[in-house]
Amino acid sequence: MPAKVTHTCADCSVLACRSRQEDKYPGFCLTENVDHGLLDEVLKLYKDEELGKIARTSACIEGEFYGRFTRVEETIEFIQRMGYHKIGIASCVGLMRETGIFTKILRAKGLDVYVVGCKIGAVDKTEIGVPEEKKLNGGCGHESMCNPVMQAKALAAQGTEFNIVIGLCVGHDTLFLKYTEAPTTVMIVKDRVLGHNPVQALYTANGMYSRFKKELKVK
Repeated sequence: MPAKVTHTCADCSVLACRSRQEDKYPGFCLTENVDHGLLDEVLKLYKDEELGKIARTSACIEGEFYGRFTRVEETIEFIQRMGYHKIGIASCVGLMRETGIFTKILRAKGLDVYVVGCKIGAVDKTEIGVPEEKKLNGGCGHESMCNPVMQAKALAAQGTEFNIVIGLCVGHDTLFLKYTEAPTTVMIVKDRVLGHNPVQALYTANGMYSRFKKELKVK
């Protein structure tokens, strides 16, 4: 069994790996203690034509537009540079308005866009074992389950070249990413409380009204 890891990158305040400042690596540095055999194995994967192109394209967009492009613009730029034409979108039905706007933008750029909402199939939540009392409607009639596996299968059936996740719930996005057959990015993550800006919970984590006072020992 591998040795128990007590510190990881989250415990580092140096981040010397950004520019390979080896003299500044902390003792627990994952880069300094990297498995070079595994690293060589990983680097060989980037020799794959598609994987290598994705990596290079992403790096070039980062270098050219870092801090200037929005996530929407970065996504469009990536699609165009990769030469994708048929785009799939797995969207939460609760964000279909936002998905509709994005779809219009993509189509205006000559792209073929196929959108599948999370409630596809309209299967009641009880079919997968969700108790009536755990439904949003409290069990007052039919409530369709989110069906991310079907979303992935539907997009695969359409032959999409690149998929985009918009607003799928935690766990539902997990299932979509597990079953998607095309390269995929997440453009919007759902957070109803924070206007779909989940990082705000971390920015305010040390505040007096934080919900993480116990974990962070905030006074």
